[in-house]
Amino acid sequence: MGKLLVGFVLLSCLYLQSAMSRFVVEKNSLTVSSPDSIKGNHDSAIGNFGIPQYGGSMAGTVTYPKENRKGCRKFDEVGISFKAKPGTLPMFVLVDRGDCFFALKVWNAQNAGASAVLVADDIDEALITMDTPEEDSASAKYIENITIPSALISKSFGEKLKKAISDGEMVNVNLDWRESVPHPDDRVEYELWTNSNDECGVKCDMLMDFVKNFKGAAQILEKGGYTLFTPHYITWYCPQAFTISKQCKSQCINHGRYCAPDPEQDFSTGYEGKDVVIENLRQLCVFKVANETKKPWVWWDYVTDFQIRCPMKEKKYNKDCAEAVIKSLGLDLKKIDKCMGDPNADSDNPLLKEEQDAQIGKGSRGDVTILPTLVVNNRQYRGKLEKGAVLKAICAGFEETTEPAVCLSDDVETNECLENHGGCWHDTIANATACKDTFRGRVCECPLVDGVQFKGDGYTTCEASGPGRCKINNGGCWHETRNGQSYSACSDSGNGKCACPPGFKGDGVHSCDDIDECKDKKACQCPECSCKNTWGSYDCTCSGDLLYMRDHDTCISKRVAEAKSAWTAFWIIILCLAVAAAGAYLVYKYRIRTYMDSEIRAIMAQYMPLDNQNEVVNHVSEDRA
Repeated sequence: MGKLLVGFVLLSCLYLQSAMSRFVVEKNSLTVSSPDSIKGNHDSAIGNFGIPQYGGSMAGTVTYPKENRKGCRKFDEVGISFKAKPGTLPMFVLVDRGDCFFALKVWNAQNAGASAVLVADDIDEALITMDTPEEDSASAKYIENITIPSALISKSFGEKLKKAISDGEMVNVNLDWRESVPHPDDRVEYELWTNSNDECGVKCDMLMDFVKNFKGAAQILEKGGYTLFTPHYITWYCPQAFTISKQCKSQCINHGRYCAPDPEQDFSTGYEGKDVVIENLRQLCVFKVANETKKPWVWWDYVTDFQIRCPMKEKKYNKDCAEAVIKSLGLDLKKIDKCMGDPNADSDNPLLKEEQDAQIGKGSRGDVTILPTLVVNNRQYRGKLEKGAVLKAICAGFEETTEPAVCLSDDVETNECLENHGGCWHDTIANATACKDTFRGRVCECPLVDGVQFKGDGYTTCEASGPGRCKINNGGCWHETRNGQSYSACSDSGNGKCACPPGFKGDGVHSCDDIDECKDKKACQCPECSCKNTWGSYDCTCSGDLLYMRDHDTCISKRVAEAKSAWTAFWIIILCLAVAAAGAYLVYKYRIRTYMDSEIRAIMAQYMPLDNQNEVVNHVSEDRA
């Protein structure tokens, strides 16, 4: 089954590429300043990882290692370091193509202290773009940490650099990215070719992280009128001979016209390729409807919220979850449904047809064959899909002196919560919202209000929890006041759930209805009793001169009650007298003991001085002496 799937996908791609055969390599200028023998400008292809210095340039000295010349091993294993000494130019490492991924060569050179990497081609051919490995989780660990720029140079130019270095020449070059992105005016037009599939491996994870991190800056640029952004989605079509096959039916809509690979690469389980196509179409329609309302930046909110709330792993990647996100953002669901049309119709979908046509390169922009792809001012961006790097590339697209403040300062603030609470949960009565503005855009997190923490998903629900929760809008529970009496289904000592108070029944949240104890025969059931129901309680009276005892639910005679009351009063008086007598005895005993102690001390004081007198002098003895 796996081979059949791969064959089908490849066949579809071949059909697509036969119609779209032009690929433009994005280049930056490489200028050799010394030695004179190779001095001049040369082309180099920007690597599709790392961080190119868009809008800037970098000068350095080229070195060609004596060992590990393909850069596939760690350079510290062979005792080589490329760290520049104080006062010297940065080191640009020249490595040969082959034996391992381009990204691994750059990663090893970066760890050894290189400031940039030049990869020399091993065959005579036109320059290509160095891309990241496909579906390689091991390489993903280092690709996302590559921060230096890299470029591919031709085999002939690489040989010239190697010869100059071997001859003992100092090879100084300058890498220039200032013209990599056209900058004709004060507005930048850029587009992102993306995909709603979140189970396609490393590249999908990288794409999703980028969208979340870049959302805040993108919305500021769009709201300020500095940029014109357009999202795009790559689709394939099924060859005519296979349109009725099981594979086409599961991966395509509109009778094989628009297809996407199976997310799990397995037709027997999970989601199908057509599920991805339908969600891609929905996201295109979200952008279209938002754009018609002059709020195209809402697309970023929908895509990030859908990614968080409707992941494939949790089996929430479906229409119901998507529509819940759309409603939370205040978009017109009917317009979006109308825009999507019928996926089962045997006809073209205008929006997806435009997407397939747009994949073909025009002017200076090549065909879109790599996912994801970012295009700035009709030039494909090459490098790490990371907020800082992409923002630098976009800012390089502005005409000089027309850059917005976001390009001149790192202080980017958003105010998405001011409008419709950013699509997050909010409580008007408690004046609380789960929307929080951050550097990267708004997030939906349940708030802390007056010392009470709310808990929930932040999008549709947030409930007060813990001590004091009943102070905040009665903890979201039922409450009512009548005739000066108030009842609430909230209890701080409870388990956080709403429970109707005694005398009421209901769910505790929306309603608590009064229990009719009289009708339900739950009270006042003695033969002499007469019951009358009241709100939250009941009144019970007895016939004749009888009195009602609520605790025992019975009627007793007033005489008996009065007798009981008299005996009760008598025993209370006796008890009080007994307590008083005991207290008087204790006081008397204390005073007698105190008096006796004082008398004894007085008597003893009369005799104690005799023991303290000095001895009498014996004069008789003195005379005899």
